[in-house]
Amino acid sequence: MNRGFMLLLLLCMTFIGNAQESTASKNVSTFTIEAPQLKTTKKIWIYLPENYSTAVKKKYTVMYMHDAQNLFDAKTSFVGEWNIDEKLDSLKAQVIVVGIEHGNEKRIDELTPYKNEKYGGGNADNYVDFIVKTLKPYIDKNYRTKTNAKNTIIMGSSLGGLVSYYAAIKYPEVFGKAGIFSPSFWFSNDIYALTEKAPKIKTKFYFLCGDNEDENMVKDMTKMERLLDHNRCYCLHLTKSKIVKGGQHNEKLWRDGFAKAILWLGY
Repeated sequence: MNRGFMLLLLLCMTFIGNAQESTASKNVSTFTIEAPQLKTTKKIWIYLPENYSTAVKKKYTVMYMHDAQNLFDAKTSFVGEWNIDEKLDSLKAQVIVVGIEHGNEKRIDELTPYKNEKYGGGNADNYVDFIVKTLKPYIDKNYRTKTNAKNTIIMGSSLGGLVSYYAAIKYPEVFGKAGIFSPSFWFSNDIYALTEKAPKIKTKFYFLCGDNEDENMVKDMTKMERLLDHNRCYCLHLTKSKIVKGGQHNEKLWRDGFAKAILWLGY
């Protein structure tokens, strides 16, 4: 799969849904919130563990994810959901998941930290600031959360993998763990320069991609992992990567890899 076709696929994912019945569980709800950094409102999907309403004194790890339309519900997904709610239910995972809907025609802008000469973009600073300065304070105020970095995860795939990595580098004091699936590091070489200059952060990273995605996906992800570990001792075991044989750039790859990622990152 070449990068032009991959980006076309990403654009299609922005605008196309399907008409089947909703598959979101009773533990998933939605709300809207003002996003002043983006001059818009955002629809947020939130998953609460099954025991949330009864364990009234318990606090929970929080995971922030992108492209919420594809996380919980086959009705709003492009070509299948991640089954996040069902997978976490089966694990009895004590995690709150906050899914942020993508910005439709603004999706590429929001999820990319740098401009690409051909595709534009570059508004991720405002998007990440929305998460850190508006959404997270709201979640921490209205839900029983563990607020420190050790218990705050950010995760996404493709452009969502790129912006999750960027957020973890920019705000290591906020995001102590990150799941980086099929990251679009090709969008700009500036992301490598950022990594080379990054301090010795203690964030845990779980990288995942397939060997049947873009022809440079494995090489790009491996390069980033090595740059990251160059800035901190490999002996700390803060990074893990998984390359899936035959894995393609789609929800199936990310859905199948989600449970192992969250178990390794810890909650």
